[in-house]
Amino acid sequence: MKSKGRFGPFGGYYVPEVLIPALEEIEAAFEQFREDPNFLKDLNALYTDYAGRPTPLYHARRFSEEVGFTVYLKREDLLHGGAHKINNTLGQGLLARYMGKTKLIAETGAGQHGLATAIVGALFGMETKIFMGATDVARQNVNVHKMKLLGAEVIPVEGGTGTLKDAINEALRYWTAHVEDTFYLFGTAGGPHPYPTIVRHFQEPIGREARQQCLEKAGRLPDLVTACVGGGSNAIGIFSGFLNDPQVQLVGVEGGGKGLHTTQHCATLCTGTVGVLHGARTYLLQDENGQIRDTECISAGLDYPGVGPEHAYLKETGRARYVSVCDEEVLDTFFLFSRMEGILPALESTHALAWLVRQKGLLPPDTIAIANLSGRGDKDIDIVEHHRPLTARSL
Repeated sequence: MKSKGRFGPFGGYYVPEVLIPALEEIEAAFEQFREDPNFLKDLNALYTDYAGRPTPLYHARRFSEEVGFTVYLKREDLLHGGAHKINNTLGQGLLARYMGKTKLIAETGAGQHGLATAIVGALFGMETKIFMGATDVARQNVNVHKMKLLGAEVIPVEGGTGTLKDAINEALRYWTAHVEDTFYLFGTAGGPHPYPTIVRHFQEPIGREARQQCLEKAGRLPDLVTACVGGGSNAIGIFSGFLNDPQVQLVGVEGGGKGLHTTQHCATLCTGTVGVLHGARTYLLQDENGQIRDTECISAGLDYPGVGPEHAYLKETGRARYVSVCDEEVLDTFFLFSRMEGILPALESTHALAWLVRQKGLLPPDTIAIANLSGRGDKDIDIVEHHRPLTARSL
């Protein structure tokens, strides 16, 4: 196992010794069941009948006219729970059930992974605890309420900046003492092996469907595929469908916060350096002494100082490029897109849309782009209202 889980020089597992048997147990179960006919039958039925796969590929006509080229949206926001996160939680939750585990724990930032885990915990009748930074509890209270309604216990984490990094720290501490009956349902394509591989695997339907749907609708592959990147689960899911198509550009969009000229952002791949965090070697935001820096982003789901190790590898090899957009651009695009397409996009997903707006006049009119609309924006209404209250706007 020690040689597995590497993406070039990135990935691996750097964890306390007590967690190694638990990670090896999950890896063995994943390898045993990933192609098991009964497991696949159960998972595919859940994807189709419970979550709502396949999701459509939607031609955003008015938005396309605005930016000057064709934009398709992969509508992961239409899934049960309102985000792509349900793909992974159904997969890992079913894996936990096949392993005989009775309890789930998870970390969450924007609350979408916590909500998706709470949904699966209720579906399978498993006791569920969600660790969430206190700052995120305050700014994503709608999702907190939903998680509680579904029967999950939400545990606010007061340490650090009260965001996703601190929630992961606390979840790992808890798991160390409860590995016998508890499955840690990791939310993003990061962390120690085997999680980056497992999360990518359960998110691959996004890319597989998008590739086929684009061929059917446009008659050819897209010129570029873009998605937001925090930990990077939705981006690696859609990128996976196009990795072997070198003519398709892959663009990951990070949270630029107040701007890359400040320290108030979470653009890890754009400005970070290589180190180890939460069990994996990858790009991090850290100071000259290796201490993890505080981050800032209007989107709680991107507010993380690390990134999945496969994204670090794609950056190093040049197969994907990574850019950033600032909070103000995100807000501008949130209003523009909502009123043009009748869709409230999650602030996470709006980062990718904002980058497309920035390409106006720069790309040929025959360009075809796919953006992964990873989540619904209902959860972000209070944040948007806080920054740009409608009562103060000219309607």
